[in-house]
Amino acid sequence: MVPVQNSGVIGAKNFAAVAVNCASKAGEWVKSRIGGVTQLKTKQSHGDLVTEVDKGCERLIRNLIATYFPDHAFLGEEGVEPGPQASAKAVKEAKDAEYIWIVDPIDGTTNFVHGFPFYSISIALVHRGQIIVGVIYDPSRDELFLAERGKGAYVHGRKMKVSAQSTLAESLIATGFPPDPQPALTNMEQLRRLAPQVRNARSAGSAALHLAYVAAGRLDGFWENGLNVWDVAAGVLLVEESGGRVTDTQGGAFHLGVRNIAASNGHIHDSFIESLNE
Repeated sequence: MVPVQNSGVIGAKNFAAVAVNCASKAGEWVKSRIGGVTQLKTKQSHGDLVTEVDKGCERLIRNLIATYFPDHAFLGEEGVEPGPQASAKAVKEAKDAEYIWIVDPIDGTTNFVHGFPFYSISIALVHRGQIIVGVIYDPSRDELFLAERGKGAYVHGRKMKVSAQSTLAESLIATGFPPDPQPALTNMEQLRRLAPQVRNARSAGSAALHLAYVAAGRLDGFWENGLNVWDVAAGVLLVEESGGRVTDTQGGAFHLGVRNIAASNGHIHDSFIESLNE
């Protein structure tokens, strides 16, 4: 169990404590359901899975947040119809709320279903369009990544810093392959171009954890096309607060509607973007 930070009386502004508490409790419940999935369904394709564990985890987080902040908006993956249009509509409808909690109850459901231990719980809080808290919890390794805007990013209570690699040739990068075949094929084509230029590449199946690993200096860069805001919101803040850089894959500024994302330690970012777009 991850210790809950600031576990005393939770004040109106103690958002990070609530996010950590939610991620910790959800993670414990997810671990208790390993190997026990009974309701496996697909969304928009055979590779887009959802289970009763995803849905139950999201309900748990939503209910906990509502206990502390009943007036806050909530945007969770399982409450949105699949597909980019539904995702964009959900973001648009929520964007005017002062506070929005953005949650992916299990980022990497396919991994979870197959027993591949690379999945995570992602929770972010957005205030007037700006991400102010990001928490990603990896139940398999009992690792909790936490960022607060202006206060840095931490794992195991230690401050994180992105890697110092300065060239693509020295870099370990990662990508992913979303359920939508078109962005997955785009990622594959970009990987084909990038592979000869980098030290090596990885694809482990959780965008949130890939972003957390960039923040922790374990990866030097990550990109993926076809993502949703709940896949990346917490991880974006982790990378930025660790000294890294996040843009869209064209090098444009990140915002909550960005679906094609590139994150790096900052040192390789320009050459990374250039290679993606050759």
